[in-house]
Amino acid sequence: MTLTFHGAARTVTGSKYLIESNGAKVLVDAGLFQGLKELRERNWQDLPFDVSTLDAIVLTHAHLDHCGYLPRVVAQGFRGRVFCTQGTKELCGIVLPDAGRLQEEDADYANRHGFSKHAPALPLYRETDAFRAVSQLQPCGYERPMPVAPGVEVEFINAGHLLGSSYVRMRVDGRTVLFGGDLGRYDRPILPDPAPAPEADYLLVESTYGDRVHEPDDGGERLAGIVTATAERGGKLIIPAFAIGRVEEVIYWLKRLEAERRIPIVPVFLDSPMAASALARYTARMHELDPELQPEVTDDTAPHDATAHDPQAVRARHARQERDMCVFCTERFRVIATPEESKQLTASRAPAIVISSSGMAEGGRVLHHLKAALPDARNTVLFAGYQGVGTRGRRLVDGEKQVKIHGESVAVAATIARLDSMSAHADADEIMRWLHGFTRAPHQTFIVHGEPVAQDALAARIRRELGWQPQAPAHRDTVQF
Repeated sequence: MTLTFHGAARTVTGSKYLIESNGAKVLVDAGLFQGLKELRERNWQDLPFDVSTLDAIVLTHAHLDHCGYLPRVVAQGFRGRVFCTQGTKELCGIVLPDAGRLQEEDADYANRHGFSKHAPALPLYRETDAFRAVSQLQPCGYERPMPVAPGVEVEFINAGHLLGSSYVRMRVDGRTVLFGGDLGRYDRPILPDPAPAPEADYLLVESTYGDRVHEPDDGGERLAGIVTATAERGGKLIIPAFAIGRVEEVIYWLKRLEAERRIPIVPVFLDSPMAASALARYTARMHELDPELQPEVTDDTAPHDATAHDPQAVRARHARQERDMCVFCTERFRVIATPEESKQLTASRAPAIVISSSGMAEGGRVLHHLKAALPDARNTVLFAGYQGVGTRGRRLVDGEKQVKIHGESVAVAATIARLDSMSAHADADEIMRWLHGFTRAPHQTFIVHGEPVAQDALAARIRRELGWQPQAPAHRDTVQF
């Protein structure tokens, strides 16, 4: 049996792990590289094997750095089944077509405005490729072993990171390989704690925050201060948020702070069609969320999947979504229904909170909001999650005073703030808490999904506290068991 690391090795993004055993080939995760240009360029490099020979693909969850390469693999000839949880299937049905559309739109915009170095600029894949990928998804329940290839069985265990997220226990030739995916956090709203994993022969564990501990949960105190200060200046609060996962926690806290009268009541706009759809999926699958959240549900109507493009139908659909999402809605919550409304919101200077994607400010509608808001000192831009090296979000939190958006240089006068407490990734203490739950040491432990400094810090701590001897494989390393 061999394991090859085709992504998330000495970096955070691009998760792809190939297991080969007795002729069977299974790829665990099919993620996009994000961040630095040299990493993004890997997305254009074909995998060094014929993807049509894969028996199956297994997804841990629906974030793009774990599933966003799937349409590319499908476009190149993979026709097998893609195994995942039901929650992951539903979110992939939102995020993958959206990613295809954005890539087509970005390529078209680059061609029209001439700021691409390539002529013509091409999308990595198209919306049609994404829809085909979604059609190949095969949902599975949690903790129900499922054969996926000859001699290969997988089981999805709740990782507490995202709706439908899992770590994958794979049994191959009598041995167990545990793919940790993205590990969630303990004692947080919205999602349950990561389920314990008592043992594995071989373990892959993430290390996004392997070198740090998140700031303590302050009960929303810092967020309340940011909202209040921005409102008192008459400014806008722009929150670039991951459309799948982070938006839910941001709105949960805004609603809670409003209910406790700790922030002024200002309009809260959700300007992300993908995030609006995801919120409805979260509400529809409340039984998978934190038990403490479930009694607050007042309407668990299933999300409406209207396809009409008539403006009235679009507004009606979003009105239904708003009713469905009431567990997450603030008093003056509104979903932006059309591109025209988004443009009006961007142009408005009225105090408001605008939540839009993408979370690292690398694409999506948030770029238009940032372009308008960054030069105005009354405004605040709040990042509520990890900002990858090389991303626009990382450059802003690192204090750059000029950033490029759509090929134009934009001055930064707005306040830039960051809240690490909302991260959906386990910090070093939480990773160790999960690892301490193992009843025996794995034969081999591989540290993945982290920058080198974070990986090395986590490796040192694992050696010190557990006595294990972890490795941090490089890109496309292969190990044989």
